[in-house]
Amino acid sequence: MEDVHWKIAGSEVTLRGLFEGTLSAAVVLVLVLWLSATIEARLLAARSVNMSVRKIAANATRAGLLLVGVLIALSVAGIPLGALSVIGGAVGVGIGFGLQKLAANYVSGFVILAERSLRIGDTVKVDNFEGRITDITTRYTVIRAANGRESIVPNEMLITQRVENYSFADPNVALSTTVQVAYGTDLAALFPQLAAAVAAVPRVLAEPAPSVQLSNFASDGMDLTIAFWIADLHNGQGNVRSDVNLALLATLNRLGVEIPFPQRVVRSLGPAAD
Repeated sequence: MEDVHWKIAGSEVTLRGLFEGTLSAAVVLVLVLWLSATIEARLLAARSVNMSVRKIAANATRAGLLLVGVLIALSVAGIPLGALSVIGGAVGVGIGFGLQKLAANYVSGFVILAERSLRIGDTVKVDNFEGRITDITTRYTVIRAANGRESIVPNEMLITQRVENYSFADPNVALSTTVQVAYGTDLAALFPQLAAAVAAVPRVLAEPAPSVQLSNFASDGMDLTIAFWIADLHNGQGNVRSDVNLALLATLNRLGVEIPFPQRVVRSLGPAAD
């Protein structure tokens, strides 16, 4: 193995030295990765600091330690650091052509964490996928929907495309449901009763207060739209809307208000005269 050798950047590297250096480099990289994971876990556990700041510090620390580990590993392996000038040029060409998307995702990840336009815990809608942000890495963001599905979104998409953030400035979200009542119903007396029933639902906010509006005159009855606000969209919409509908149904039954069903008048014509 001593007889097999190469020249790299003016320095002679033997096969034995390369083999021993590779083993030493592997040990160094394992130690660096372990140290990076330990520091990252401690940074993320610091509850007194904002989550976005903790993620920036953790990602930057991991990237810096990996860079230092690679440099130490190359040195231990006997590869002169002067050879990195050639490798750096090749990497630069690769990033310029094949890796520009990857580089854009990494840069976008740090931009998102730094400007805090998207934060872990925000409820967002990206490319018709709606859910809660559960993790932001340097390359992608994980969005979890209420039904358990998860979408891994490249960070560049979050920078270049339109993103709906339901909790960017205010976590309160307005929801609505509809119900139809029969013609002749005393709406002036019914509206306060329905609003009070919706306000009694646990997840519905008292302020802004629920509202009831006459939205349409339908063929079978009058359509009422009930709007209400919640502050925990990440807990789901269907369950709270179901609770609101049950409260409305109970109130209508208690007041004896009829929920109309489709009715049609059928005229029967006698036999035609001869």
